[in-house]
Amino acid sequence: MPVNKDPSGKRSVQAEVDVPGTPEQVWEAIATGPGISSWFVPSSVDGRVGGTASSNFGPGMESAGKIQTWEPPHRFVVETVEGPGAVATEWSVQALSGDTCKVRVVHSWFADSDNWDKEFEGHTYGWAAFFRILAIYLKHFRGLSSHGAQFNGMAPEPRPKAWDTLLEGLGFQGAAVGERRDSPTEAPPLGGVVESIGVPGYPELLVRLDRPTTGTAHLFAMSMGCQVYLSVRLYLYGDQAQAAVAQAEPVWQAWLAKTFPPQMLAPIAT
Repeated sequence: MPVNKDPSGKRSVQAEVDVPGTPEQVWEAIATGPGISSWFVPSSVDGRVGGTASSNFGPGMESAGKIQTWEPPHRFVVETVEGPGAVATEWSVQALSGDTCKVRVVHSWFADSDNWDKEFEGHTYGWAAFFRILAIYLKHFRGLSSHGAQFNGMAPEPRPKAWDTLLEGLGFQGAAVGERRDSPTEAPPLGGVVESIGVPGYPELLVRLDRPTTGTAHLFAMSMGCQVYLSVRLYLYGDQAQAAVAQAEPVWQAWLAKTFPPQMLAPIAT
């Protein structure tokens, strides 16, 4: 999404999605630690003005801010300090017909240059992917306890080849939306119905799982320099989720290391 700019120097980007549920149910998913952790990354929320909201993207990559506005079940605003300075992130829930709500997130900041525009434009594409997971969670798994895990691999460019290798190894090459697939015996257990497939240029796969247990798998690939970063995120739900995550971790790590062994990069000529 493009950055909106006004003469005062205020800039903003936004993303939105329609999801099933009442405002109270949707609020529980987007404004509490357990709810957010069920479709995003491990998060915590001290739900009050002056409270802290934080999300952990990995070691050394925690984002934390102070809650400036708290109006359940419709709106809250968190202020963080990032590259351009103070950034306000506003979440809103708007009731629609038929127990459906529109969720909108808006990032706003002040700047006198375009230095951070590309990064915030990228945020909107990231939210679009996470919002697809949110919709699946609210439709199929709302209210269930959750445990998540993320497994990563690196491969040399080109990205389409690395992506094809990942999908082929897991038995999802050429899968269509609505089709059920299962991974082969030599791969980590992964089975379910394909919910979403990325558009050209943005490799992504979303699977609503029943194997190894109920949940959602989010697979994607992105270029990082001369390599390709491949990620498998699992959001598992219910009484078996914690045990399934513990069992999955060594299996996925071993399989990814075998499928995408570390590459020896050629030295740069001087």
